[in-house]
Amino acid sequence: MAIGARDYIDKLLVKKYADEKVDNHEAMESMVDPNKMLETMNDVAAIQRNMFMLSQKLYSACYAVNARAARYRAKEVNENEA
Repeated sequence: MAIGARDYIDKLLVKKYADEKVDNHEAMESMVDPNKMLETMNDVAAIQRNMFMLSQKLYSACYAVNARAARYRAKEVNENEA
């Protein structure tokens, strides 16, 4: 696969944008410290993981309480329906 402009429109676009200046993001200084941002993201992920684990424990506890409190009774079967 070739790299570069292959047809007339591509060549015109290359000429048009060849001298355009763009921001060089590697040379810019970030307003937020990347290490602090990653640490914050890690904290948020840990909180979400803990909340999920707590919700799973709460779900299983509620399930156990409901199962223990359930009252089962035999359903009467009508002889005409069976």
